[in-house]
Amino acid sequence: MFRPATLFIGLRYTRAKSRNQFISLISCITILGIALGVAVLITVLSVVNGFDREIKKQIFGMIAPVTITSMTGKMDNWQKVLASVKKNPAIKGVAPFISEDALITNAEVTMPAMLIGVLPELENQVSDLSQKMIAGQLKNLQPGEFGIVLGEELAKKLKVNPGDKLILATLQGSSSITKILPKFNKFTVTGIFHAGGGALGFDSRMAFIHLADAQQLVSLHNSISGLHINIDNLYAAPVISLQLASQLPEHLSAWNWTQQLGGFFENIRMTKTMMFFIFVLIIAVAAFNLVCTMVMVVKNKEMDIAILRTLGATPQMVLIIFTVQGVLIALSGTILGILGGVLLSVNVSSLSTWIQDILHRELVSSNIYFVNYLPAELQWQDIGIISVVAIGLSLISSLYPAFKAARMVPVEILNSE
Repeated sequence: MFRPATLFIGLRYTRAKSRNQFISLISCITILGIALGVAVLITVLSVVNGFDREIKKQIFGMIAPVTITSMTGKMDNWQKVLASVKKNPAIKGVAPFISEDALITNAEVTMPAMLIGVLPELENQVSDLSQKMIAGQLKNLQPGEFGIVLGEELAKKLKVNPGDKLILATLQGSSSITKILPKFNKFTVTGIFHAGGGALGFDSRMAFIHLADAQQLVSLHNSISGLHINIDNLYAAPVISLQLASQLPEHLSAWNWTQQLGGFFENIRMTKTMMFFIFVLIIAVAAFNLVCTMVMVVKNKEMDIAILRTLGATPQMVLIIFTVQGVLIALSGTILGILGGVLLSVNVSSLSTWIQDILHRELVSSNIYFVNYLPAELQWQDIGIISVVAIGLSLISSLYPAFKAARMVPVEILNSE
């Protein structure tokens, strides 16, 4: 099979054992340096992607991407608005809700909570609450029975289990703003859920009751606080909320998750970007080592260069020969790094769990980071970008030694020998 002479010689130089063992050692270190940089960068980006995935899964399992509320605090004739909103093809589901701050008391323990009234049959369209139940079921919430579903941490603090009774207090205002009276109701715990949420405190702050019970509790009669809306594409939420706002009556407004959590996810994106550039510097250091390696290789091959030039090789051919050798070293390191990075990314979750079990210590706290392990999600586009960057930096690093080799004068080399 025909191969260009430059490629053939470049491959032969790469495979041949160097007469100088020091150069061989430096070449191996350069390959390992590139491999380490690529592997670490792939692993770090995979972990950041994993955290991004888990955070979105947990947050948007409990928080609707788009919400419609009323400026007056209550929405009348909400069934008509719900039917109108569902006509939008980008919307997956719509569910009414009532939200109210409350105090929950059990014996001597009193805890604040965000009380949310829902329709269980429609709530499944906008949240994963029913899938997060660890005791009881969401459908156990029935109108008039005054059942309540608590977050796991909230239930632990209140020291209650399904079937236990609680006293729920809400504040009721009157026509006089100076007269605010508490209203007490007895509820039965019908279920407990675990949703995580880290610092957002889903498990420690949220409690759910039936919409009809909430309407009676806060005296909204047939009105609601607003509508939760689920959509196919999270990143289309700003556009969809603007579309809905233009169609809604003036006293209703639509807002989306980016107004509440946009800064949070922007921090994650910035973290990933900064991590990328920081660890690219590791690859750049390895690429700088490639400059040193190739300079020594060129010095070691001076006689070979002189002979090639005497036999008719042009400076361009010499340039390509040593560029090929540098790129092959970079390619070897990149492939080795990709294999190591993929292998580490696939096993980083189980590895982090194993280390925590060995040390008997929680290294990743779910109260802060939403999960108690290191999640990972490999994205092939990240691997492609990293590979291009690694090979590109290595190619640039190979050009100076290759140009130096191409500019050598055969007569001067032979005379020095």
